[in-house]
Amino acid sequence: MAHQPVWVLGHHAVDAVLRVSPERAVALWVAVNPNNKTQRAILKQVEALGLPIHPVDKRELARRCGNDQHQGVALQATPKNDGGDKELARFVSKIEPLSSALFLILDQVQDPHNFGACLRTADAAGVSAVIVAKDNASPVTAVVQKVASGAAETMPVFRVTNLSRTMEALKQEGIWLIGTSDKARHSLYQENLTGAVAIVMGAEGKGMRKLTEKTCDSLVSLPMAGSVVSSLNVSVATGVCLYEVVRQRTSINSNS
Repeated sequence: MAHQPVWVLGHHAVDAVLRVSPERAVALWVAVNPNNKTQRAILKQVEALGLPIHPVDKRELARRCGNDQHQGVALQATPKNDGGDKELARFVSKIEPLSSALFLILDQVQDPHNFGACLRTADAAGVSAVIVAKDNASPVTAVVQKVASGAAETMPVFRVTNLSRTMEALKQEGIWLIGTSDKARHSLYQENLTGAVAIVMGAEGKGMRKLTEKTCDSLVSLPMAGSVVSSLNVSVATGVCLYEVVRQRTSINSNS
């Protein structure tokens, strides 16, 4: 059964599809701006692929794709197929060395802006893959693609049937699971993050579910020095955690 095309919006997201998965591209809708070098490069890519190009004005483009944050380009593409449980198991088995593994596990993050921002930061921080549950998690929408700025195309995403069971399987492989919680007795900066780790982040507002939290090997908190703010947005907290992993690993490598 053929899947309906999805919209991919914005320069970075459209360019990523054309470079990484050109077979997914179907047609380009564009509000032509001859002075925009990035747009001209995208048009050349689409022309080289022999795909239809539909010139429209910005208002019509926004109407068609349902979003005015398109930067003048909107690509229709077949949906990206995320991996599942079996694909994740194969992916983990091929990581060499395993000590370099860094996973991001998102527990019921449903806001597309947050999901897109998490994907973008994950790509920048060198995350091996992002793991989410099949249910109650944001799909890769046009908003996710736009916010992720191309990372939705390049970052491996695995949607698993049972998140806690997947976490147990990762533990069996020797991957240390670190969850963030305001109940934690020590901070992120006291945790050794130099080995194979998975950072586990909870949903907006609710945090991790009880079973997810229970399955973690360790819980850490983020220091809150202010008098008003008691927690961070999940995508911001994700960035803080991932880059602490990067900092610790960089420090180890520079001292070896």
